[in-house]
Amino acid sequence: MNAASMDVIMETPAMDKEMKFEESLDDNGKNIETNQNDEEYASLIENPFELTKSQPVSTFSIDVDKAAYSNIRRMINNGETVDKNAVRIEEMVNYFKYNYPQPQNNDPFSINTEYSDSPWNPQHKLLKIGLQGKNIPLDILPPSNIVFLIDTSGSMQAEDKLPLLKQSLKILLNQLRPQDKVGIVAYAGSAGVILPSTSATDKNKILEAFEMLQAGGSTAGGEGIELAYKLAKENFIKKGNNRVVLATDGDFNVGTSSVANLETLIEEKRKSGIYLTCLGYGMGNYKDDKMETLADKGNGNYAYIDNLQEAGKFLGKEFAGSIYTIAKDVKVQIEFNPKYVKSYRLIGYENRKLRNEDFENDKIDAGELGSGHTVTALYEIIPANVNSEFLPKEGKLKYSSNAASKGFGDELATVKFRYKKPDGEKSTEISQIVRNSGLRISSASPDFKFATSVAWFGLVLRDSKLIKNKSLNAVENLAKEGKSSDEEGYRSEFIGLVQQYKTIKK
Repeated sequence: MNAASMDVIMETPAMDKEMKFEESLDDNGKNIETNQNDEEYASLIENPFELTKSQPVSTFSIDVDKAAYSNIRRMINNGETVDKNAVRIEEMVNYFKYNYPQPQNNDPFSINTEYSDSPWNPQHKLLKIGLQGKNIPLDILPPSNIVFLIDTSGSMQAEDKLPLLKQSLKILLNQLRPQDKVGIVAYAGSAGVILPSTSATDKNKILEAFEMLQAGGSTAGGEGIELAYKLAKENFIKKGNNRVVLATDGDFNVGTSSVANLETLIEEKRKSGIYLTCLGYGMGNYKDDKMETLADKGNGNYAYIDNLQEAGKFLGKEFAGSIYTIAKDVKVQIEFNPKYVKSYRLIGYENRKLRNEDFENDKIDAGELGSGHTVTALYEIIPANVNSEFLPKEGKLKYSSNAASKGFGDELATVKFRYKKPDGEKSTEISQIVRNSGLRISSASPDFKFATSVAWFGLVLRDSKLIKNKSLNAVENLAKEGKSSDEEGYRSEFIGLVQQYKTIKK
């Protein structure tokens, strides 16, 4: 290790930062709420109901991030009140795997839908849309060029930060093969290369570099990002898996540090064909808003590592899905038939919504799907024959037709997907029709019941104004009905989390 590299990791701890206001605006005018512990979350406003006859089409980007669930778990396990802006329902639902079939053709994913009752608004229905990414065996996946970008600033000293980070990255390292390469960049007051690109067979050299990392100094995140992408580009593997893995609490405070500037920087780096994985650590000063922005804009994914078990899940068991992209810029567009659907709303995905015209525009960025990944979305539907208190007010239109669609039989909706190959620039489109043939929730699949219970818990945590039933006992009972075999115990853990939250709420 050279002297310049040692300077990066041996700086003196930074001075305490100034106290922040409870609410502030970032450079884009986006509201940021800062809690008493100095953790930052972008403010979310839940999706409203839309009238089908005036807006029959809904478009959004997939989201495979899972950070919100493990972050909420950390808050509940610590007996804390859950910050409602930390609750991104799609990330809670997508934390869990569902029993979707593998694709049977050349498409990278299968499409699966299920239509049943809404448990929180009894007259309403829910449509579940699920994608299952193709499982690609590890031995035939392309070689990897991975650069670890590690925050070694003073804020990373706590046990749940740099020490846990080191253990986590060892788990990832154990998944790599001889054809894979690893480099390490660390950043504090300045950034430096700790380990040049090295074959994964030289584990001792890589582990030695990890162990040398120490926390100290302020956080020059932008400079670190620049250097990590430079190292990844110098060792770029054509048709390989080129990726920067950023591990930090997100507390950038030197150089390029605002959300808007980081967004601009990472959007530029995205063009290099290098993907991004963000791993969040710690509490107290955690900057969720910055981490999510980086992953969202950098062709990436985002996980919050609250303990070694979570590191084992994301970087061990789910390694292929977390690190290897099989489809990029995956967009979903659904058109509802007003004959059966009076109104609808998308549950979660608030910051993943797209304009309808963005669906066919290949220049618009969207989410990435990894090997074996599942992605699930839920729409709440007010059927045509139901008069719900949650229906949006209807304005009188002079020119638009009010006639319901005719001639489409029992079609409830048409779901369309667009995606690109990992190294492609042109989208492929596939579609599927959803029939108006919903089962009672008692007859729904275990996956439907469980995904619905997780979304329901999220709605309760967010204190949603659009649900009638907020009973945690009912959430728990539905989760138990959907528990199924639960070989890895994650669904049981969720049920325990609901039970624990009930004691906090008393």
